This record gives sequence, structure tokens and C-alpha cells, in this order.
Amino acid sequence: MDLEALRSLLAFVETGSFTRAALQVHRSQSAVSMQMKKLEADVGQRLFVKQGRDLTLTQAGLALARQAHALVQLHDRTLKELKSNQHNTVLRLGCPDDYAQTILPKLVGLLREHINPLDLQISCASSTVIRHQLDCGQLDAAILTRAPDSEEGHFLHCSQGAWFAHPHFKIDSKQPLPIAVFQRDCKFHQTSIEGLIKLNQPFEVIAHCGSAVALNGLVAQGLAIGAMAQISNMQQLVAISAPYLPILPAITIVLATNQFSHNPMTPQLAQQLSAAFQHTE
Repeated sequence: MDLEALRSLLAFVETGSFTRAALQVHRSQSAVSMQMKKLEADVGQRLFVKQGRDLTLTQAGLALARQAHALVQLHDRTLKELKSNQHNTVLRLGCPDDYAQTILPKLVGLLREHINPLDLQISCASSTVIRHQLDCGQLDAAILTRAPDSEEGHFLHCSQGAWFAHPHFKIDSKQPLPIAVFQRDCKFHQTSIEGLIKLNQPFEVIAHCGSAVALNGLVAQGLAIGAMAQISNMQQLVAISAPYLPILPAITIVLATNQFSHNPMTPQLAQQLSAAFQHTE
């Protein structure tokens, strides 16, 4: 079996998408599809089955994926050992500012225990930008909010969504409720706006924020109430609830990686960090 085809298979398992898998392995989607057909011919069994509009792995596909992890790790570890030297290991890590004061410091501490010496390069941007950089190989790993209906990444933390306000914020029942929300790709954006509409609560979106720092700043100044995860509260804001405020969902925060062969963040290391992180909770 072709090693690069196995790497493409693992990219599909990690992302749940042939489109994102193709980005990660620097191939066209049709080329990845051909790789999968060749793997099916090699093993003599179907590896994928269609469920609705999505493709999922068959039992044979799952079995091959488990073996593929071992084969790819052995190849990459052997190559790394042969090329090893005393230089620092460079690791490019992406993190939205939502988690820069909470999740990130704990993970960095664990990284320094597992990789020595380490040259850690941290980039902060929105989850959408970070996910794209990860798929394009501009990052090795990223702290992300898990995409809906996926098993993306390795579990780090679960945080409940809530409405937050300045301790002295007063709601004027005669005026539309001023709210600040994250941008449209955020899970809380749709839930908060649709929830307010269903509850017939008049509201005004003061700002769509691409950063937790911006959202926290607006709420801390009393300009609006904000919809965010509890872990994103940077300003000691007060969680509020009321009959006219919809209940917000919980989010799952994960450590995501890609399948590039030079990536120092191997799936095995990511799993070890996930387990160690949960012991720090």
C-alpha cells in the first residue's frame, strides 16, 4: 500500500472531509479519491459507505485506519530519528484569543515537558483562519472549537456558553436589547440570534466580533451583553440569565493537527497531551 494514500486516509479521518483532507496532503480532491480507490483495490474491500450526503468508513476502513496510524507513525519516527540533531524542535501552534489566557498556558507547559528543546511559535487568529492555516500546512497544531457534528481533534476541555454583562449593566425594557456576538462562524452567533427571535425579544447587534478581546471590551464598557463561552470571560464579567435570554450550548475545545510528514505534533503526542491536559483540570 502507498504510504501517501494512507496519509490521505488519516487526513480524512481527522477532518471528516475529503475537501479538507485534500488541502492537508496538497492534492486535488480527485487525486485523493483515486488514492482511496487504489487502497480499496489493494485490500479487496470497500473502505467507505455513504450515509445521507456524507461518506463514512466501513469496518474495513476503520481497521485500515487503525493500522495506517501505526504505519505512518513508524515511517515518520524512523525518518525523524535518522535526521535528528541537537537543534530545537520548531512547533507552530495556532490559538484563538478566546483561549489564550486559559487553555494555552496549560498546553504550553505540557508541551515543554514532552518536547525538549522546543522552539514554540504561537499565532493568534479566529478559528476559521487558524483551521485554514492548519490545513495548508502553515501551522502544525491548533487549539480549536470542535466543528459541529465532527470528531475533529483531541479533547482538551468543555465549556458552557452563557450571557455575560458588566456588573452594573442595566437593561432598558423600552429599548432593543444590545448584544455583542462573535462572527457568523461561531456556534454562539446563530444560537443567540435565533433564540432571541424565537423568544420575541427585540435586540440590536452592537458588533460582530472576530476576537474575544474585542467582545469582552465592549461588554466590560457596558455597551452590550455578550454571548460567549465561560472560558472566554476575560474581564470578570457577570453571567446573567433571564426568561427573555435563550440558553446557549456548550462547546468542545480540542487540539487539532494535520497529517504532514514533517509535523512534530504526531497523533500519538497529541493524544498524550490530551490525556495529560485533562489531569490538570
